[in-house]
Amino acid sequence: MLKLLRRLKYHIGVFFAVIGPGFITAVVDNDAGGIFTYSQAGAKYGYLPLWTLAPITILLIVTQEMCSRMGAVSGKGLSDLIREEYGLRTTFFLLAALVAANLANVMANFAGIASSLELFHVSRYISVPLAALAVWMLIVKGTYESVEKVFLFACSLYVCYIVAGVLVKPDWKEAAIYTVKPVLVLDRGYLAMLIGMVGTSVAPWMQFYLQAAIVEKGVTAKEYAESRIEVIVGCIVMSVIAFFIIVACAGAIWSVKPQDIKDATDAAKGLQPFGQWAYFLFCAGLLNASFFAACILPLSTAYTVCEGLGFESGVNRRFSEAPIFYWLFTGLIVVGAAVILIPGFPLVRMILLSQVINGMLLPLVLVFMTLLVNKQRVMKDWTNSAFYNTTAWSAVVIMSGLTLALVAMSVKALSSQ
Repeated sequence: MLKLLRRLKYHIGVFFAVIGPGFITAVVDNDAGGIFTYSQAGAKYGYLPLWTLAPITILLIVTQEMCSRMGAVSGKGLSDLIREEYGLRTTFFLLAALVAANLANVMANFAGIASSLELFHVSRYISVPLAALAVWMLIVKGTYESVEKVFLFACSLYVCYIVAGVLVKPDWKEAAIYTVKPVLVLDRGYLAMLIGMVGTSVAPWMQFYLQAAIVEKGVTAKEYAESRIEVIVGCIVMSVIAFFIIVACAGAIWSVKPQDIKDATDAAKGLQPFGQWAYFLFCAGLLNASFFAACILPLSTAYTVCEGLGFESGVNRRFSEAPIFYWLFTGLIVVGAAVILIPGFPLVRMILLSQVINGMLLPLVLVFMTLLVNKQRVMKDWTNSAFYNTTAWSAVVIMSGLTLALVAMSVKALSSQ
């Protein structure tokens, strides 16, 4: 009995030692773009999209676990492994597409900061520059350990969405039915929303960031079991938050009048009739999620590019030790924040487009991930099981099919105009 307790104590200790990368990566997936996508899904289609969360959660767990395992076993980031196994040219084109999508997401998150604070009458010309400076100071002046503590605290604030969803008092019976009842509508908007939901829930940047964070934190194959639990818990929490965002907007907006929303703050305004607390918590959640993601997305991009091209990277390194890493991080923040201050910039269209691009890019990233994780030279005895391979390859086929269907319907719509 004493031996069992010691063993349990050891595993709990290791779990809290490795907690961070998996949990943070999954939860921050609910960024400003993600919140807008889920809000739009609930406001326009009500409870219908809820069924997608179960397969999305399974796919998210599989992809995140594959990356954490690759990082722990190989000690290398994903873009680093792609460069070593498939060459610099392939890596360069993949990174170029990823940087473009990530930059759009960075802009979306600074837009989330601006719009959430504008609801409290704070001008974006004040909030965005101050937020950009705060993000830069946190990463450049901090260490991995201090930054991770701030991120974990930010994760806890996502409970705002759960409380806001409960305060709306949606139709729980209908929500329960459509959580387990798949509904596929052959409509261009609905297909775009499905791709966007997968793209924002299982975003390509997440895989690169998680593996890089696992490596920088120093997690090895010895701590893999505890790291795996942390990844799974984070994925479930992310889906629970997404569920409450969709349910809140279905109950507050769709039940009154199904409609498109301009941005995530429209969703917050839709909650006002249900009380100031519901409205305030949704706004606070949007601000927290936007600032949180504004830190992680440029950080993820800097990790990915520097690993892929062979430059020094890491928050634990000084500016002089990893200049490319920090200058790229700085450039993404400056451009992402500056664009938000341009009057008339088509931000909402760009946010939705960035999520759809994520969904289109995901099959390509999954192909590289699945091929790498099955290489015994890289993974030794830690290659994929049959279930993981089936899930990953099925996702590639389904996402490719949805993307082709969306392109075909778009071309048909344009030709008929």
